[in-house]
Amino acid sequence: MPSHHLPLLLAAYQYKFGRDVEAMAQHLIDDIAVGWDELGTDLLDGAPPTLVAALTGGEHWPSRTLDHLITPDGSPPVRMTVTDTTAGELGIQWGYVLHPQGIEVISMAHTGTGPLVAWDTDPSTPFSDHSAHWPDITTRRAPTTSRTAPPRRPAAGAAPAGPRTAARR
Repeated sequence: MPSHHLPLLLAAYQYKFGRDVEAMAQHLIDDIAVGWDELGTDLLDGAPPTLVAALTGGEHWPSRTLDHLITPDGSPPVRMTVTDTTAGELGIQWGYVLHPQGIEVISMAHTGTGPLVAWDTDPSTPFSDHSAHWPDITTRRAPTTSRTAPPRRPAAGAAPAGPRTAARR
């Protein structure tokens, strides 16, 4: 849900990854074998303690990957690839795409493009799980059909929707 993931991803970009979107993409996308079970407070390394407390309610938990999966036939699990077609099957309601200028937040209920939140946005900004209620800090991305456009890098942080504890939202 954007109310949880978006502040975490913005803070991770600004502090843990030193405003380096490629380093962030390497960690979140390229360095994992299958996918993410949960993004944790380790993404807040280097952030001011007051921001960490504001985003987590003082709780700490590690990021967890889905490398503990066992397939029905015993074969190794394969990388999760989320597309418009597979998002529903995987129970994913939101997707996050890393761009040089910000993070695009896509509701799978309204596939296509989503609002783009600039990387310098304050992570403590209150984000609703309904982008129409967000502060006026986003821009709408127009769909691109050009093959020369830079590739979109989907963040692997889009976790299946499900109940969360209050501290983890």
